[in-house]
Amino acid sequence: MRFQDLLAYKKSFPKEETYSLTDQIRRSSRSVPATIAEAYRKRIYPKHFYSKLTDSDGENSETQVWLEFSVSCKYISEAIYQEFISEKFGVKKE
Repeated sequence: MRFQDLLAYKKSFPKEETYSLTDQIRRSSRSVPATIAEAYRKRIYPKHFYSKLTDSDGENSETQVWLEFSVSCKYISEAIYQEFISEKFGVKKE
């Protein structure tokens, strides 16, 4: 099962959440490279290194979720979403 299939995930944000949504995208997307940098510094400790890389992957997925909400709320077009996803994640929406 994919997280996108969960009922709670399918609920959309109301219009007044636009600024909060863009803030979430900004924060989670910026966290990805920062957490990778932290992982690099912890590379001599394998468990910490893997943990930080896992955290970075989680932030990456969080960014994808916020972008999917953005499409659902019609804040961005499907074309813009596809452009962001292909650039950031190297994937196409299923």
